[in-house]
Order: sequence, then C-alpha cells, then structure tokens
Amino acid sequence: MKVIKEGRIPIKIWATDLEEGALEQARNLSNLPFAFKHIALAPDCHQGFGMPIGGILATKGYVISNAVGKDIGCGMHSVKTNITVADFKTDTLKEIMGEIRKKIPVGFKHHKENYEEYMPACSINLLKDMIVSQQWKSACSQIGTLGGGNHFIEIQKGSDGFIWFMIHSGSRNLGKQVADYYDKISVELNKKWGSSVPPSHELAYLPLDSPEAKSYLAEMDYCLEFAKANRTLMASWIKKIFTDHIVCKFDEEIDIHHNYAVMEHHFGENVMVHRKGATSAKEGEIGIIPGSQGTSSYIVKGLGNPESFKSCSHGAGRKMGRQDAKKTLNLQEEQKELEDKGILHTIRGKDNLDEAPGSYKDIDVVMKNQEDLVKIVVKLEPLGCIKG
Repeated sequence: MKVIKEGRIPIKIWATDLEEGALEQARNLSNLPFAFKHIALAPDCHQGFGMPIGGILATKGYVISNAVGKDIGCGMHSVKTNITVADFKTDTLKEIMGEIRKKIPVGFKHHKENYEEYMPACSINLLKDMIVSQQWKSACSQIGTLGGGNHFIEIQKGSDGFIWFMIHSGSRNLGKQVADYYDKISVELNKKWGSSVPPSHELAYLPLDSPEAKSYLAEMDYCLEFAKANRTLMASWIKKIFTDHIVCKFDEEIDIHHNYAVMEHHFGENVMVHRKGATSAKEGEIGIIPGSQGTSSYIVKGLGNPESFKSCSHGAGRKMGRQDAKKTLNLQEEQKELEDKGILHTIRGKDNLDEAPGSYKDIDVVMKNQEDLVKIVVKLEPLGCIKG
C-alpha cells in the first residue's frame, strides 16, 4: 500500500499502475469537506465518472449518487456444482452455453414476457411516485437479463476440482434511471446552495437528513434488491439448463454487490461507505473477484483490513478505454490467446476487443497487490464465456 498526502485527507493506494485521471479524481474526493479519514483505492482502480472505479469513500453526513455509479447494485453471483472437472465434457459445455444464450437476453434485449412475480418482495407503496414506480413495468421485463458491456456469464473449472458458473450483472436500466435522476437533483441543489465542490468534479452530494437523500437511499436499496434478484433468477435458469444436460447438484452459492453505499462503523464512527467498483471484505466474509475474459477469477475470504474500510477489488480493472482497445489491440492475437487455452469466447471481431483480455489489468498482479485485503479460497479458470 502506498500513501499520498495531496489533499485534505490522505489517499491510500493498493494499485501499482494508477493512471493520472484516476489519481486526480481521488484528489478531488480527498478534498471533499465531509470525506472521512482517508480515501482507499483498490488494486483494480481506474478512472470513472466523478469517482474512480475501484474507489472506496467514507463520508460523514452526506451521500453522493455518482460515488455509487450508474449501475446500482452491479455485482457477482457464483454457484458451485458437484460436477468434477474430469467428468465435464466439451460437448456438454457447448450444449449448455447454447441453451443459456437462448434463454437469457443479453445487451439491450429484454424479455417479451412480464416477470413481475420475480421482482423483489419490497413494498412498492413505499416507493410510490418515485423513479422505481415509474420504471416498474419496464423492469418487469428486464429482470433475468444480462445486459451489455463487461457483464458476463462464465462456466469455469475450479482449483477445488469442481465446475462452477459465474454471473456478472446489475440493476439494468432501472438502476441507471435512478442514478441519473438523483445525480441531476444533486447538481441542481448544489448549485442552489453555492457548493464549494466544483461541478466539473461530478461529485454533487445530498445531506443524509434531506428528503432527497432519504428518497435516493430508499430507491438505491430497492435497486440493490432488484440486481440480486436479477442474478438469482438467471442462476436458477442456468441450474435448470445444467440438470437438463448432466446429472448434478449445486452446493455453494454466493452473491455480492460492488456498486452501493451503506452505513458502517469504521475508526470509531458511523460513516456512509461508498463502494464504486469495490467489494466488501470484512474478516471471514466470502467474496468474488472476477478476472477478464480468458483469465482467472477468484473466490476469496476477506481479511477485514481497516485501512481499506474492509474492502477489496471488484475485478481485474481496465487498463485501457473501450475505444482505445478497439483501435490498438490485435484481433488475431487476442483470439489466439483464448483459443490456445481452449476457451469458448465472444471475441468475434474488432468491435468486441473492448472486452478482450488485453484491455484489462493482469489479474495475478491485482491479487498480489491485495494479499493484505483477501485470502484466495478457490481459483477459477474459464471454460466458456457469454457476454452482452
């Protein structure tokens, strides 16, 4: 861990290849008048909107919607099967992946059916006249869908000798609509109040005792539940597809968020912890750290390091932007790397290079840099990947 003192409070950094844009955003966070103790940057940290992805911010008395991000509740879901790696054949893998593609919409696609019965069991009356209620009908056809970008479904072989599958997805358009609305409200109120935080920093805030903050947190919590229900529904369908093709049972099941804000106790105080592209890693807590397409992912156990606000990375982290990846990476080289490993992948053409392994940081370096944050429990190697 490296510590720099260039703002009102220190910045503690676990990343070894931090770009200047992300560091500048961290400086902006460290100068917030209500930021608490220090800023923490996980080893997968890279530039985002307002707050770097892989950042952990604790505040006293305020919440920042842009420090949670657009995909509220984005997270991971991992399921362990009792299928041994030796018993899982390539033909079975291909059949299962084909059925998953048929069942689960990806990218901007939604279901034609209404899946309201799978929506989270939360009283929608509490959210009446809020963004969630306005987006309800649309959300009922989005639950159980993967989305695009870096969202994925991956079938993996574990160092424990068993087959696993992993889902990375979030709250879909519901979370984005909530995030956009409250960021706009925050910007308008900060302007009205004459906030000292420059608008260009994209860190407009809301006091926790304000009606706007209370509404945001209520809607954010619902989006967290929606995102979890979304992943759980997809997992239930994938389980059914597995059992249609091979005799198996399912053991361990893990679900975590990595875009959210929550009140926690740190350094003797109750503070609002914002994790944007970061995962909770309390002592003994089981978590998931995915790699990029074609590289290892990890099931981990948290070490509860107070210096990171008991947090760790949410993945490998990007080392280049999407457009840069499409312009600079070699399609044939990226495809060959995946095919040499025998991975069924989604890099079909240059437009897919933004999700090629070469556009991400080295997951092994990321894991090495957070040995004081988490302990590896299972290493997972990809067999086949579906992306949006």
